[in-house]
Amino acid sequence: MREFRPQAAIVAPAAQQAAQKYEHPHLLQNYRRAPVNIVRGEGCELIDDTGARYLDFVAGIAVCALGHAHPEITKAIAAQAATLVQASNLYHHEPAGTLANELARRSGLGRVFFCNSGSEANEAAIKLARKLAFRKGELGRVNILACSGSFHGRTMGALAATDNPKYHEGFEPLPLGFSFTPFNDVDALESAIDETTAAFIVEPVQGESGITPADPAFLVAARRLTRENGALLIFDEIQCGMGRLGPLFAFESFGVKPDVVTVAKALANGLPIGAVLIDEACASGLQPGDHGSTFGGSPVPCAAALAHLRVRSSIGLEAHVAEVGALLVAGLRELERDFPKVYGPPRGRGLMLGLPVLEPFAAADIVKTAMKERLFINAAGANTLRFVPPLILTAEEGRRGLALLRSATEEAFEAQLT
Repeated sequence: MREFRPQAAIVAPAAQQAAQKYEHPHLLQNYRRAPVNIVRGEGCELIDDTGARYLDFVAGIAVCALGHAHPEITKAIAAQAATLVQASNLYHHEPAGTLANELARRSGLGRVFFCNSGSEANEAAIKLARKLAFRKGELGRVNILACSGSFHGRTMGALAATDNPKYHEGFEPLPLGFSFTPFNDVDALESAIDETTAAFIVEPVQGESGITPADPAFLVAARRLTRENGALLIFDEIQCGMGRLGPLFAFESFGVKPDVVTVAKALANGLPIGAVLIDEACASGLQPGDHGSTFGGSPVPCAAALAHLRVRSSIGLEAHVAEVGALLVAGLRELERDFPKVYGPPRGRGLMLGLPVLEPFAAADIVKTAMKERLFINAAGANTLRFVPPLILTAEEGRRGLALLRSATEEAFEAQLT
């Protein structure tokens, strides 16, 4: 086999020209944006300013569960925007109250706090755990335990609970009182939880580290050990929740009910919102003045979230996710079989799937090639392709995406030989 030349080096001149065309000089340069300008979305497709249509297997990074510009959600947003956009949390308003009722009813967790993002939801959950211990007089119970490979957000508290040195670099010192235990290691977890543990926070499926599901036995042990040691169990379902695995909440897939669940991303199908769902037994941890959010629970994103929940209940989405997810897994296994030097075994659940890319191939290069084929995918972890399409993806669209990915793989493979 000839020496590998990264595909990025081949397409760089054209990519640089396109990037310069779309670059906005006053935007902070903290993102590596692809050289494409999206102007419209329809269902499972995005359309750029040239009219080119892309099949979207990113969905705003697991956000647009019902696809782009869903008519029922669009109608709900417009109606609410014409009525009441913001009133603050100094007063009651129906969209937030009704949404809290729906989330409590569907989750079995009795209290809800609204914020604007997943990071903020995790920040609130961390504060809840510590303040609850404080109110109980357990002043030494301050440690937040997380897992190796975790990703809980980029704000300082959530970042401290994130086990990835590249996200920490240059931001130290991070807040104290955080520690880590190996993911899916029950013995290590048992050793790590003690009387200083305020909470154990865990993703039922780790997203940013490369789509790694928890072993159900690990989550069962986490439930037992946190109860035995007086700590809270927090499930971070920011990426894996809201039907991504099939059921509305990821914890339903594992048969383990935590004390706290954090959700965001797909909740309002594209509008910024986060929520912390809290068991009644620990909801007293946060009382008036302890925490807040100016825009948390604003009427418009709450209206969008309510529309999202109504629609998903009417279309049998759980069975659909299982069916289309199985189709994608079968197709990814075929790709692994046909390109054993490129891919490892796929992993994940429902429509949250990852496909490891083997060196010297790079996931980022395949992402670029797939975009040329009019398929949007992205990379997660060290070298993994991530597939988080809209949950309404049809079987036909799933097969089309797999065919486009195969073409991109063939092109990347040929590029290695040149």
